[in-house]
Amino acid sequence: MANVHSLDPSASPLDYYGWELRRLREACGLKQGQLGDIIFCTGSLIGQIETTKKVPTREFSERADVALGTDGMLSRLIGLVLRSQLPTWFQPYAEMEAKAAYISTYQAQLVYGLLQTEEYARAVLATGTPDDLDSLVAARMERQRILERERPPLAWAILDEAALYRPIGGHQVMRNQLAHLLGFAKQRWMRVQVLPFAAGEHASLAGSFNLLRFDDDPDVVYTEDVISGHMTANPDTIREAALRYAHLQAAALSVEDSAALITRVMEERYGNRSRPDKRAVA
Repeated sequence: MANVHSLDPSASPLDYYGWELRRLREACGLKQGQLGDIIFCTGSLIGQIETTKKVPTREFSERADVALGTDGMLSRLIGLVLRSQLPTWFQPYAEMEAKAAYISTYQAQLVYGLLQTEEYARAVLATGTPDDLDSLVAARMERQRILERERPPLAWAILDEAALYRPIGGHQVMRNQLAHLLGFAKQRWMRVQVLPFAAGEHASLAGSFNLLRFDDDPDVVYTEDVISGHMTANPDTIREAALRYAHLQAAALSVEDSAALITRVMEERYGNRSRPDKRAVA
């Protein structure tokens, strides 16, 4: 195991977290096992987090804050730690997303990350064979905390109908995911539309894209390819993306009809079954 004394707290948010956790624990006169007993985990886990072998969760941070009397220090730090676990190429977008006043997205294949359930996100992220899947899932769930703010960003998501039918994670995962989408119908700041197959050719056959708008900064367009993401504030690109998004909104089902379609797919395709879930085998 790495010697915690060799950790450089300035090396990364995770190193800083581990260094501070050890400092706070020792200031309270607690051994790793003793702290573990207090917050219902093992001393081994405490040691792994202190030496950056394990990424902490928000729940762990909140319990440790209470046990160590930190006035919420670790809970404030955990957001930065988890964001640092996102792929390097994605981190700039996540930072901009967190500052946006208005988010609009068209998704051709999947449910947008901010709207994913944990199980759905896990199935999606597992396709990339990550080294630490748990950390990536935790980081994606952390992104969603912007929707829990007192004043969350206004958001508009257009999902291709294909996203409703692609069985990511299996039968029950998809049923829960579609039910989760329906839950946003009660939120005034979130609108979900479905672009139906019947729309045929449309304004974004080339793929998914996101538009971010800010109170005091230029708009940004974000797209992804197989291995990286791309942001631009080029005015011509912004105008073209906004026009395409307007066409997508016009071609999509209304919010009410979209909810009805999501409900129908959830019940007809992913309704309760007596037989076990089966995956297609090539």
